Amino acid sequence: MGFRLRTSEKTKDIFEELTNQTHLKPFALAKIAISLSLKEYEKEIDYDDDQNGLELHRQTVTGDKDIIFKSIIENIENKQLTEDEFYPDFAKKHIDRGAVIFINKLRYSGNYERFIKNILSGEDSI
Repeated sequence: MGFRLRTSEKTKDIFEELTNQTHLKPFALAKIAISLSLKEYEKEIDYDDDQNGLELHRQTVTGDKDIIFKSIIENIENKQLTEDEFYPDFAKKHIDRGAVIFINKLRYSGNYERFIKNILSGEDSI
């Protein structure tokens, strides 16, 4: 069973920028990235097999909500995933994709406070 994943270098760079703007740690950014990726789910996710980014441990990303993350991703993907498929494979795909969505929405919003208000009000479309 996979307990670690490495993001792409692009995601690492995005997380560094997001950390500077939001003061959130990578594990929190990863949770938001997964959520944004799932919210804007498309069947095909461009997979970046680059693993030169941050190392994220499963426990710090999914924690005691691991089964919930896995179940939602299985539901979205419409297939049952093995533990190794879920983490690191599918989790990495959604973290990498979600990081791009996150930074784009934050830039569009202008600042973190407006980003949160837009997300909470449902006005987060770019």
